[in-house]
Amino acid sequence: MKAVLQRVLRARLTVEGKTISETGKGYVIFLGVGKGDTEANADYFIKKIPSLRIFEDETGKINRSIKDTGGEILLVSQFTLFANSSHGNRPDFLAAETPERAEELYRHVAIGLEKAGITVKLGIFGADMKIEQVNDGPFTIILEK
Repeated sequence: MKAVLQRVLRARLTVEGKTISETGKGYVIFLGVGKGDTEANADYFIKKIPSLRIFEDETGKINRSIKDTGGEILLVSQFTLFANSSHGNRPDFLAAETPERAEELYRHVAIGLEKAGITVKLGIFGADMKIEQVNDGPFTIILEK
């Protein structure tokens, strides 16, 4: 499982011109599920993401978590994180999990983060989504498990 976590001031996700989700300050997380990933992989992200301290405190030091700030998460399924572009010019996605299983684990992560007390907004799994975001910093973290 892989995640690209970006700290944002706000984000908006649309499908076919309709706003599906909007968030304020927090994270946009692009989550990819690889073949063989399990709930244990997902649980690592559920535990790690709420406690990451990548927001500034009152002194300007990077010392606060998303829970500390009351931030929100826009969680976006992203199978392309498992692209293999080492041969030729067209990447393959053979390392990505099947859509059915990937969606199960994507929703497992979303539910777990909500249980941790974070507001989580979702895209539409498998849809052609357009995402507008205002990155903060920019501050980007890559997580793998």
